Amino acid sequence: MYDMSSVTHVFGPALIALAVLLVVIVLIRNIRVVQQARAFVVERLGAYHATWNVGLHFKIPFIERIAKVVSLKEQVADFPPQPVITKDNVTMQIDTVIYFQITDPKLYTYGVENPMLAIENLTATTLRNIIGELELDESLTSRDTINAKMQQILDEATDSWGIKVNRVELKNITPPKEIQNAMEKQMKAERERRESILKAEGEKRAAILEAEGEKESAVLRAEAKKEAAILEAQGKAQAIIAVNEATAEGLKLLNQAAPTDPIVKLKALEAFAAAANGQATKIIIPSEIQGIAGLAAGIVEAVKEPEKK
Repeated sequence: MYDMSSVTHVFGPALIALAVLLVVIVLIRNIRVVQQARAFVVERLGAYHATWNVGLHFKIPFIERIAKVVSLKEQVADFPPQPVITKDNVTMQIDTVIYFQITDPKLYTYGVENPMLAIENLTATTLRNIIGELELDESLTSRDTINAKMQQILDEATDSWGIKVNRVELKNITPPKEIQNAMEKQMKAERERRESILKAEGEKRAAILEAEGEKESAVLRAEAKKEAAILEAQGKAQAIIAVNEATAEGLKLLNQAAPTDPIVKLKALEAFAAAANGQATKIIIPSEIQGIAGLAAGIVEAVKEPEKK
């Protein structure tokens, strides 16, 4: 027979060390650190005990357990398209996107069995109710109104689940194929109409600019002719003034020279000679000048006779 005291003496310290090691491991494994934007829902003996927030916590082994780890960040739920019927009996496919945030981890854990499935079903029901009160055109042009109504209804309904719905967006609205084709044709016609209007406005503006350019050119030409006529008239006036001034100056000099009667008659003869070289076909010579003309002719003949000899 073995001596138990000897066995205990040999293995006792090892068993104690093993027990201490197991206790340390258990204690270390029950230390929990809650990260930022997270919350731990803790149960004690199967009942809700506390909600741990950010920091270091210790869980009593075999008595407490962490029932759920909850993220407090804003989350996005993208639900598949749902068939809805408008007020004028048009079936469409609409998929929605919901932005929500958990505000009460306890209610989120114990309020509803499957929160995401509950939100999806509630979203589909709410969407059908809202779209059922609108016609097709209103449904396609009232996205903001539909989003606001859905956000309000869902936020009130999910408040008891510890969830806050921040925003709801209709991601896609897909009407039937024949309606899509009709809408595309309408949009094409509208684009062509606007293109025609823009083209007509461009042509009109071009015509206006061209007319304004021609008008300005005509005005400039008229002003140029006017300036030319003014300059020409000014030139003629200056020439007449210069001739008159020269004539006056000549008369002044002639008067200052005190000419005799023969000289005056000789000047008159020169004037008539100049007139004879012009375009006149008949010239009437006064009697006073005729004598002077005869005298001049005699002098010329007297000069020519010695030359003949």
